[in-house]
Amino acid sequence: MYGSRGAMLGSGGVSDGYEVGSKRQRMMESNPYFAVSSGPSGFQPYSYGGGFQPPAFPVVRLRGLPFNCTDIDIIKFFAGLDIVDVLLVNKNGRFSGEAFVVFAGSMQVEFALQRDRQNMGRRYVEVFRCKRQDYYNAVAAEVNYEGIYDTDYHGSPPPPKAKRFSDKDQLEYTEILKMRGLPFSVKKPEIIEFFKEFKLVEERIHIACRPDGKATGEAYVEFVSVEEAKRAMSKDKMTIGSRYVELFPSTPDEARRAESRSRQ
Repeated sequence: MYGSRGAMLGSGGVSDGYEVGSKRQRMMESNPYFAVSSGPSGFQPYSYGGGFQPPAFPVVRLRGLPFNCTDIDIIKFFAGLDIVDVLLVNKNGRFSGEAFVVFAGSMQVEFALQRDRQNMGRRYVEVFRCKRQDYYNAVAAEVNYEGIYDTDYHGSPPPPKAKRFSDKDQLEYTEILKMRGLPFSVKKPEIIEFFKEFKLVEERIHIACRPDGKATGEAYVEFVSVEEAKRAMSKDKMTIGSRYVELFPSTPDEARRAESRSRQ
């Protein structure tokens, strides 16, 4: 069901060859971490009685993965840890550069978080905590997306990108765009070159830094108008150096907060 974009793994991160979708379902039904209801509402945790609290769900989220990343690359990235599931997240049929990884226990998650911002190839990868429901939602979205195209298009390819829904199209724009996934070494001239087809305010480019002075991989860029910022969104997922850069509508308040944090 999930093809090359998701893999259900056994102990030690080795696939046992079972079909992915059915194995994920069996694992959810048999593992207390995956206690879910089979009712019509989809993936919902069971209610634990008697004051018993199940252990924290052992899942992390990855962001900034190479577009040609596979589940095997993620297994190698977490070499030595016991991986239960890898789900590479697609949006509108395209790999988003994000993934969920479920481990055998909470201690494995702590070790996984230590690999935050380590490199996969020439890209650094963000590793951070997330909620069980985030993972369930991603599984459900993958199933629903495949089901839509199986039903509506009878196995034919999804519609072209230009005709398909984009979440970012529905957001409210200002003159400011947020950039994410930048090389840590990026400088203003590289950002100006990246947006060379568009009119921006050069003195209103802010490269975000942590309080210790290290770059966060994010920046805020102000354009001459809202319409110009919308046009500049056409550069979303294009590259600076070896890294693809994500673009998001932002606000003056968000940009000011980031600039203030950088000065602290």
